[in-house]
Amino acid sequence: MPVSDFQTHPVFRRGVSAKVRLLVYITACLVVLVADLRFRYMESVRGYLHTVLLPMRSIASEPVKLLGNATDHFSNLGDLQEENAKLRQHQLDGAERLLRFDDLEQENAKLRELLGMRKKTRVKSLAAEVLYNVPDSSSRKIILDQGKRAGITHGLAVVDAEGLLGQVTRVYPTQAEVTLITDRNQAVPVQVERNGLRGVMFGAGQGLRTLGDVPKRWQQAVQSDIGPGSLILRFVLVNADIQPNDRLVTSGLDGIFPPGLPVAVVENVDREAGAFAHITCRPLGGVEKSFRVLVLGRMELPPPQPNPETGDPPLIPVPSKPVRRSEGGRE
Repeated sequence: MPVSDFQTHPVFRRGVSAKVRLLVYITACLVVLVADLRFRYMESVRGYLHTVLLPMRSIASEPVKLLGNATDHFSNLGDLQEENAKLRQHQLDGAERLLRFDDLEQENAKLRELLGMRKKTRVKSLAAEVLYNVPDSSSRKIILDQGKRAGITHGLAVVDAEGLLGQVTRVYPTQAEVTLITDRNQAVPVQVERNGLRGVMFGAGQGLRTLGDVPKRWQQAVQSDIGPGSLILRFVLVNADIQPNDRLVTSGLDGIFPPGLPVAVVENVDREAGAFAHITCRPLGGVEKSFRVLVLGRMELPPPQPNPETGDPPLIPVPSKPVRRSEGGRE
């Protein structure tokens, strides 16, 4: 048996003990630390190691970054959706407020115009609103939200900011019916504002009802001019001084409509219709369009003049008391 094949049994094999190795390792670490602090030779080694390990660190940190970015993305997405919902609601609220502001602005403008009309009329007036149009194809009437309890009586004139609308024809406790000037049964005494020429204004109603009184050569033109909101000026001679675009106002001769209220403007004058001219007009007021109106009170008559000789007020006649007779014929 060769000598090289002889091996010592593990029980008899002995080396450096663990304590000695630990002491050697600690000593070596201390020597390296002291040398590094003294000579700074490990900085280049650390730099090389950092450069070599940087890709591995980047690859190892990618899953953490992806997870963090996904969390931030979904969190930001939820915040953006919530913010967008709030912005949409804010936009809707702003649009609604803008619409209300426009409505209030138009309403204030109409109220200011009505206030100006109230100052011009110089009579007591009551503001009212139009509830609805009377559903009757043969008439032109509206219903107001004020009635007898508010002081409205039969026959009062109704105007808007632009001109005359009609006359109160029926009165209820809380509502009133107004017949518009475009109704074929409504007549208004008017005069030309330019020269004072008088006439009577009638409503055209449905328009086609008045074509029988018009010459055939004018029916097509008049049919295109007369509509549901048109007027006809009657009892004006063919040689009268009236022209298109003349402005017509109330004359006040009937004692119902205060004088000077704007009524209509002349659109067409036919002087070949007969002894009287056939005149079609367009109403100035917002007939069947106005929402807020004024109901004008009656004109107050001036007080009677005193006696010029004595200066005493005139005597007001007192009606005599009726005499009752007994059954036997005696007083």
